Amino acid sequence: MLKKSMLVLVALAFVAAAAPLSAQTGLKRTIMQKFDVPPGERETVTAVVEIAPNTDVARHTHPGHETSYILDGELMLNVDGQAPKVFKAGETFTIPPGTVHGGRSGANGVKLYGVYIVEKGKPLATPAP
Repeated sequence: MLKKSMLVLVALAFVAAAAPLSAQTGLKRTIMQKFDVPPGERETVTAVVEIAPNTDVARHTHPGHETSYILDGELMLNVDGQAPKVFKAGETFTIPPGTVHGGRSGANGVKLYGVYIVEKGKPLATPAP
């Protein structure tokens, strides 16, 4: 029972930490799995991210690497220091730690599978100016 309660508390803490970006209208992030790599220093978080059609994704950063695979739809990705690029179903992209990025979903929205290797205990995403 204590183990189950601890899991619920950890899950709630994670949701609260990710709330500023997840609360964005039209963006839904469903955490699939979390595990330490190596134990105690970093964690890997996998998630399915769904963005409604023609929705702007606010500029943000992650406290570690992001690698994403587009499952369905398309995303115009804007990464600081790079030209905007459209990614479609079957394509992948990687964002280095702390890099400001955002974007806009296509006419049919976008669904992607994201893998984040981040500093343990930090919010998964932080809004950028």
